This record gives sequence, C-alpha cells and structure tokens, in this order.
Amino acid sequence: MPSSYAAVLRTPGAVRLFSAALIGRLSYGVVPLSLLLAVSATTGSYARAGWLTALFGASSVLLSPVRAGLVDRHGPRRALPPMAAGYALVLLGLAAATWRPGVPYPALLALAVAAGVFAPPLGPVTRARWSALLPDPGLRRRAYSLDTVAEELLYVTGPLLAGVIAAATARPALGLVLGAALVLGGTLALAASVRTESGTGTEPAGAEDRSRPWQLLARTRQPLAAAAGAGAGLGAFGLLAVVFAQRHGQAASAAWVEAALAAGSAVGGLVLGALDWRAPARARLAVLTAAFGGTLALAAFAPTLPLLAAVAALAGLAVAPTLTTAYLFTDELAGPGRRTRAGAWVNASFNAGSSGGTALAGLLADRLPLPVCLALAATPALAALTTVRLGGRPSSGSADRPDEAARAEDPSAHLGGAPSA
Repeated sequence: MPSSYAAVLRTPGAVRLFSAALIGRLSYGVVPLSLLLAVSATTGSYARAGWLTALFGASSVLLSPVRAGLVDRHGPRRALPPMAAGYALVLLGLAAATWRPGVPYPALLALAVAAGVFAPPLGPVTRARWSALLPDPGLRRRAYSLDTVAEELLYVTGPLLAGVIAAATARPALGLVLGAALVLGGTLALAASVRTESGTGTEPAGAEDRSRPWQLLARTRQPLAAAAGAGAGLGAFGLLAVVFAQRHGQAASAAWVEAALAAGSAVGGLVLGALDWRAPARARLAVLTAAFGGTLALAAFAPTLPLLAAVAALAGLAVAPTLTTAYLFTDELAGPGRRTRAGAWVNASFNAGSSGGTALAGLLADRLPLPVCLALAATPALAALTTVRLGGRPSSGSADRPDEAARAEDPSAHLGGAPSA
C-alpha cells in the first residue's frame, strides 16, 4: 500500500500539486467555525451567526459549478488567482468587521455572500489536474483516493485549528485572517504548478465540448445521485448520533461516533486506491453505494453508543471509496474541457444532500422513534441505486479511460456517457 501511493507522489509535479492544494483547502476547514465564532462574538447571537454561516455556505456551494466552468474555459493560471484574491480580501473584510461589535448585521451578511461568491473551487481543480498528470488508471485511482482522504482529514483539522486560535487569543476573527493567508498562498501555488495551459501536462484551456450543461448533468446522474445520497445519509446520521448520545446521557460521546466514522472512511479510501479493481466504475459505484446504505441502516439496531460507533466505523469504510469512485466516474463521463465543472457538481450534490439530510433528520427526530429515524437515514443512498440502470449501456473498451468519454461522437445521443470505468 505505501508503495502504491509513493508511485503517485513520485510523478513529476505531483508533490507540488498536492502540497499546494492541501494548503489552500485547509482554509475551507478553518473558515466556517472561525466565522461562526467571530460573528456570534460581535453580534451576541448564535442564531444570527448560524444564519450568516449558512448563507456563506449556500453561496459557495451553489456557485461552485459556475466558478469551475470559468476554470475549464480560461485555465487555472488565469482563473484561480482573481478568485483567491477576491476571497482573501473579503475574509479580511469580515475579520475587520467582526473584530469589535458595531458593524450592522446586513453588512456582515453581504460580506458573507461575497466570500461565497469568490471561493475558488480548489477540490475540483485538483482532481482535474490529477487526471491530466496521471493517464494510468491505477495511479489516477490512487491519487483520487489519497486526495479524498486528505480532504476529509483537513475538515477535521481545520475546525480544531480554528478552536485553538479562538481559545488562545480570544479573537476568533484571527481564524479568518489565517484562512485568507492559506487560500491565497495555496491557490497561487496551485495555479503556478500548472506549467502550461496547453501541451503536455494538462488539457488545453477551453477544450471544446459541444454538450450542453443539462446533457452533462444527464450523463453524470449516477455519480451525482450517489454523492447526494451519501451526503444526505451522513448529514442525517451526524445529527441523529448527537440525539442518540444525549438520550443515553452521554452527549459528549457523540464525538467518538464521528471519529469512528472518519477513521473507517480513511481506511476504506486508502484501501480502495491501493488495490487493483477489475470492475468498471459504474459497477463499483453501485456496490459501494449499496454497501454504505446497507451498513448505515444497521444503526437502527444499535442499543448502545459503542455499538453505534462500531456501525459508524463499518459504514465509514464505504464513504471515501464511494466519493472517490463518484469523482472518477464523473471525470470519465465529462471528458476534457468539462472535468472541473463536473467535479464541482459532485461537490455541490454532496453538500446539498448533507444539508438536506441534516434538516430533515432534525424534523423527524421530534416526531418518530429514533431507530426509525436511523433506518431512514440510509434511504437516500439506497434510493440513488435507481439511477444505475438509467446511465446508459457501457460500450466495449478498457475501463478507467477518460479519453473514451472525450471521443463520444454525440454527447446528446449517449446520455450515459462513455464506457464505464
């Protein structure tokens, strides 16, 4: 397993790409909690802080495909620096506005929306760059697995770092300053790692793709549904785990359930990348989605917190592999010129599913028995399986070859995309 990932990092340009992406994406782990704490401190209201943070997240997620489309059209070297500069400047504005009480709440809301508008799509760009750097299917799968696991760990490390800053300095706005520095430095380094916008090493900026956006969405409906289902299941399960812990008189122990889920996901993601798989991505994604939904449904039968944590770890084994395979499959179906945007759609689907699952679980938790709610948390992932047979029939050819997707004669006639992989 170590040699598998070492082969990825030995690829020319890989370490530079990976380190730059990690620095920039750490900002997205630090900023949300820092923003929540800074706004609650300056307004004296957690409700206002929650609404503002939700608005920031919504504007960031909803506009991510648009920003990714700009990257596909103009290339990372031209599109990313203005986004990073705008995002960093707005974060600094939010830090200044929340340093002391007194700034009107509507002004804070406007700044939060502006931050979401500018947030550079670092995850989709990084995955598109992996596809350009690694034409070998096995290495590309390992790179995606490593990337997904690293991203999950950043979303654990970032909030911890934000909490340490707030506790040590009593100035949570400093977390926003750190977030600005991280995203600006990481994004500029990532853009600089793209040596050329055409020729070897990457796809040409604005590569031709005559398909319409709705056709891209139709081709990629199976991975988008899988990502949305996984997000909804995880969002619902996260909230219900807190309810479960509270009803057992151990509210703080909910963190152990989340930790078990994260650990299982990391292990599953690394194993997915290290092993050689013969099954095409369409079949792998269906199996992984079913495995995640099926194991998550076992939570309904957990009588104690330790058993719930065990179920979480078991379900976690399929989380990173499901997302990694969804990204890989989407990358193939999109083809050159649309990979960044297609990856952003997977991100948006996952985040939208997570938000919707959390909100729905909150409503159901007060109305239905908790075991029923836990069982229902698995239904979005299982419902995503209905798209498997609707994705088109794979044609002959080797698996895991995105170039086949680029050579599809008529995208509108092949809604399922290119050969499965």
